[in-house]
Amino acid sequence: MSQGPLMPKATAVWLVENTSLSFDQIADFCKLHPLEVKGIADGEVAAGIKGLDPVSTGQLTREEIERAQTNPNHRMKVAVSKVKLPEVKRTKGPRYTPLSRRQDRPNAILWLLRNHPELKDAQVMRLVGTTKSTIQQIRERTHWNSGSLQPMDPVTLGLCSQIDLDFEVQRSAKDRPLVDPAEGGATLMPPELSVLPEPEDHDERRPGRGDERLDADSVFARLKPMRKGEQDEDDDEY
Repeated sequence: MSQGPLMPKATAVWLVENTSLSFDQIADFCKLHPLEVKGIADGEVAAGIKGLDPVSTGQLTREEIERAQTNPNHRMKVAVSKVKLPEVKRTKGPRYTPLSRRQDRPNAILWLLRNHPELKDAQVMRLVGTTKSTIQQIRERTHWNSGSLQPMDPVTLGLCSQIDLDFEVQRSAKDRPLVDPAEGGATLMPPELSVLPEPEDHDERRPGRGDERLDADSVFARLKPMRKGEQDEDDDEY
């Protein structure tokens, strides 16, 4: 769909008053309904609107108008501007917030501080159009209205778009340093280290005997058999 003139109704008023173009041609050029153009000609529509000359504004040429007047089937098009307008760049600084929304900024700041603590103060300032001192007061709970603040999504409040919020969150995630696994706390032991090693063979030692080896023969050799006379004496004592 081709682009229409900057001020369609004012341009249509001028074309109705200064050309012999048909209503359909004017309606097609100004992106209006033919009945609306007819109402302009009858004085029922656009009353009090001053006509705008599209030739003087560079939106239409005399040759294009004459060609359309001689051929009712010709459809005029907006002339391409020879002057390239510079792109309007957004100036640095806090975002402008309408007066009706400024009372909601502290709630939005509180929401950002709680849900996205990784955002820097400059990013919060760009999103909701606030100052660094206000952010600091809300963070330290020294704001004059801290007791009544409720965290509210700035996108829902209309203070910023979801695209802007996602862009700032992704930017802060890229700037965040990677966490070293050694600094992240204790981790699970690898499977190969979780198996207990098999016990090594070692010599059994008698408790309290130092390095003396346990030998069954030496133990039983100390148990001398009692003679029969000694056994009878023991029996008599009892």
